Amino acid sequence: MLKKLIGFSTLSLAIAASHAQADKIVFAIGGTPNSLQGQTAQEFSDRLQERLGDAHQVEYYHSGQLGDERQLIQKLRAGTVDLAAISSIMSSVSPEFALFDMPFLVKDRDHLKRLDQEIIMQDLAQKADEKGLNLISTWENGFRHITNNEHAIETPEDLEGLKLRTPQSEWRTLMFETWGANPTPMAFSEVFVALQTGVVDGQENPLSNINGAKFQEVQDYLSLSNHVYSPIWLTAGKGGWGKLPEDVRTAITEVAAETQDWALAKGAELDDSLLEAMRGEGMEVNRVDRDAFVEASNPVYAEFAEQVEGGQELVDRAMALAEE
Repeated sequence: MLKKLIGFSTLSLAIAASHAQADKIVFAIGGTPNSLQGQTAQEFSDRLQERLGDAHQVEYYHSGQLGDERQLIQKLRAGTVDLAAISSIMSSVSPEFALFDMPFLVKDRDHLKRLDQEIIMQDLAQKADEKGLNLISTWENGFRHITNNEHAIETPEDLEGLKLRTPQSEWRTLMFETWGANPTPMAFSEVFVALQTGVVDGQENPLSNINGAKFQEVQDYLSLSNHVYSPIWLTAGKGGWGKLPEDVRTAITEVAAETQDWALAKGAELDDSLLEAMRGEGMEVNRVDRDAFVEASNPVYAEFAEQVEGGQELVDRAMALAEE
């Protein structure tokens, strides 16, 4: 009997040790759990864990728990984070990513899929590789809209002097400066308090981010602009990616591709349901004068063509893919 107990105890310790030694895959995002970014990241984490089984433990961190996106890029390169979802700040890695900061560039989600195949995973992935990052998959942050506490935004003139939070992207800053606003870049995790205390008057984000962070609790006006469609890129550090076993890299790549389809479908679903929910919570909703904003955006495109090598060619190729 004693031998059986000793044997059982030894086996239990061995199993516990095996679990303790399971390889960790650390995955982090800056967004909140309720945002589309957060829901997509959770879906990916669950699917990847199921695919990998007990040999690997997927550790998922949201809401900037491991840092904002700028810090996550540093951690990817250092190898202290294995995977991260990175959005607009990718233009600070390589200026070509600012293509997705160009106003009214992306027509719809089918257009994004073509952009992903023809431009993102060809040109932009190579640029990321040169800067020590591996682009794995393109997911969705969504079509962006403007909220504020002053008045409805219908034309660029309505933005004049408005203190508006933007992501830490020089191109998004330029866009809103061009439209007359006073853009204030800051990390997403800081935005609610900044809105609540009046540090900024408004912000711009997809509906899922607005709802996920409960901005409707501290914002009165929602102006539907669709001014930018923001992808979010599942990214690894080039060095860390190369150290992962081949079967793990394959699993991550395949599950990420499955998750892309899930994210795009979920984004389309949320566009309708969240708009009605926010109306129900008292936000005043209007649609902007799209033609007026498009006309006012010409200087942004001109600056992109001038500053980014091959920028005009990228824009032309992207626009052509909208018509297929």
